[in-house]
Amino acid sequence: MSAAKLLKANGLTPVVLEARDRVGGRTFTVRNRILRLAKEYGIETYKVNEQESLVHYVNGKSHPFKGSFPPMWNPFVLLDFNNLWRTMDEMGKEIPREAPWRAPHAEEWDKMTMLQLFEKICWTSKVLHLAELLVNVTVTSEPHEISALWFLWYMKQCGGTMRIFSTTNGGQERKFVGGSSQISEFMADELGDLAKYVIVATPPGLNMKMHFSPELPPSGTS
Repeated sequence: MSAAKLLKANGLTPVVLEARDRVGGRTFTVRNRILRLAKEYGIETYKVNEQESLVHYVNGKSHPFKGSFPPMWNPFVLLDFNNLWRTMDEMGKEIPREAPWRAPHAEEWDKMTMLQLFEKICWTSKVLHLAELLVNVTVTSEPHEISALWFLWYMKQCGGTMRIFSTTNGGQERKFVGGSSQISEFMADELGDLAKYVIVATPPGLNMKMHFSPELPPSGTS
């Protein structure tokens, strides 16, 4: 949508078609660009309250705590947790932001899931569980579903393991008054829904499930 907005500003008339009714997909907020768009549309933010306790619920029990992560009294678990974060950040340093496929171990890491990577790094079951939650919370996926290369690159883009979960000067510091989806909705209203040409960026197999008028040529459905 940002690309379409830029094209419109340069005199073109692009239209963005979303696969779902909700525009914008998962609008991430750990970036300055999204904040600039929010300011442009007059959408305000507010700081998240970090004065009260958070709750870590596991095995049917609630454990209140303060800070970004639940406390760990076992020194081996604490060392394991620290090693996991440091290892992920160190691996992320090898991945170029603009071309992650050029990382020295790109092919190896891309063939590995995050679950496989966690199982190699983590020493304790508690840290392995927290690592799995990390993936669940940040990208709404299971560790066995995503590439290690992609997730390490994603964490690097967010500023590293500590920043993405930190409140002050971190990924959890602010929220949008009225919700982040407003930004995409403003952009959708601005772009409109009529265009002369269409670029269909879907796999050819899915094109068979769409209705076109006039019909696509055979080359467009094979």
